[in-house]
Amino acid sequence: MKIGLKGINRARVGVTVALTAGAVLAGSGFASTAQAATPPTPSITAKGGFVMDNGTAKTLYGKAADTRRSTGSTTKIMTAKVVLAQKNLNLDTKVTVQKAYSDYIVSKTASSARLIVGDKVTVRQLLYGLMLPSGCDAAYALADTFGSGSTRAARVKSFIGKMNADAKGLGLKNTHFDSFDGIGSGSNYSTPRDLTKIASAAMKNSTFRGIVKTKSTKQKVTTKSGGYRYMSWSNTNAMLGSYTGMIGVKTGSGPTAKYCLVFAATRNGKTVIGTVLTSTSATTRTADAKKLLDYGFKK
Repeated sequence: MKIGLKGINRARVGVTVALTAGAVLAGSGFASTAQAATPPTPSITAKGGFVMDNGTAKTLYGKAADTRRSTGSTTKIMTAKVVLAQKNLNLDTKVTVQKAYSDYIVSKTASSARLIVGDKVTVRQLLYGLMLPSGCDAAYALADTFGSGSTRAARVKSFIGKMNADAKGLGLKNTHFDSFDGIGSGSNYSTPRDLTKIASAAMKNSTFRGIVKTKSTKQKVTTKSGGYRYMSWSNTNAMLGSYTGMIGVKTGSGPTAKYCLVFAATRNGKTVIGTVLTSTSATTRTADAKKLLDYGFKK
């Protein structure tokens, strides 16, 4: 059977149309697949949140990321960072626990490392007492030890000045400290983005990293009489051991701050670090952090 020229052209057009339609459909399928691979943006209870890739500093998520809020005990990340930045720091230097530290805890009804007046504890031990049970007495001891001045008030003021200088050095414009522990006078604030940057900088220090990933510790301290006792501290960060790859960083809470958490985790060589501020409870701040970490690892 012979086919005319017109018939051949019509056949070619039909094949071309069929191929083109197939390509469009296939392309749509690929597009749908690519879109499906992009994780949905999580919804969190906290009023503010921020997550970044710690290796590249790329922003992965933000919610009111630059809104200033009370930070609670997440402030202590900077307290530890300032101490660890001291020149010629000897972590085994012993500090005598003063009655003023104990009185402060009582007057503020503050979280405590249960330091005992007269005991001699090392700077390293104070850092554990600061970051695990969130001891405000440990924070006071560190500020008193590493501030400058002839009076305790002057030394504390000097230390808080170092905290603010450090924040300025990091280029942070929405952070200010008026306390060494987060129990401020109304002008102790930061943002999810700024706190994440502070934590990221602090995590560059191996001593800091080792402390904040510790679930619990038992420390031998020297008593006033020259004997010794053991202090046991557990980390307030419930995500340690319960979230795969969790490596820190610090919880926080307070009447204004509500419930806060600065967190970091590593999976397959990627470290995701972030912050949630002003969540409604300890349970929801953990749930918020898990959502943001899961999202960060998928991005």
